[in-house]
Amino acid sequence: QVQLVESGGGLVQAGGSLRLSCAASGGTFRSYAMGWFRQAPGKEREFVAVISRSGGSTDYANSAKGRFTISRDNAKSTVILQMNSLKPEDTAVYYCAATRTYCSGCAYDYWGQGTQVSVSS
Repeated sequence: QVQLVESGGGLVQAGGSLRLSCAASGGTFRSYAMGWFRQAPGKEREFVAVISRSGGSTDYANSAKGRFTISRDNAKSTVILQMNSLKPEDTAVYYCAATRTYCSGCAYDYWGQGTQVSVSS
């Protein structure tokens, strides 16, 4: 059983940056690819980014490309989502998730509780 805890959300002005962290425990972190998802009010949850178990491969949603960067530290069992040039449409609850398969559209095995990101115009 893997537990995931996100942190780093908050309120930021458009054009600003936030750094989300996800700390994992209870499992072998390097056995999992890690993803970030988000859910805005009234919308379905959507994929944001994924990083492979080694950190050597990443993939992003079109909305995140060029602005967001996902990274991981297997020694610290942590995955980071660096978000730059934030827009009001990035406002959502952001979730960290773990999967044994490196993918964006597959079912993830474990989820965090989410952290709120709000971007003001």
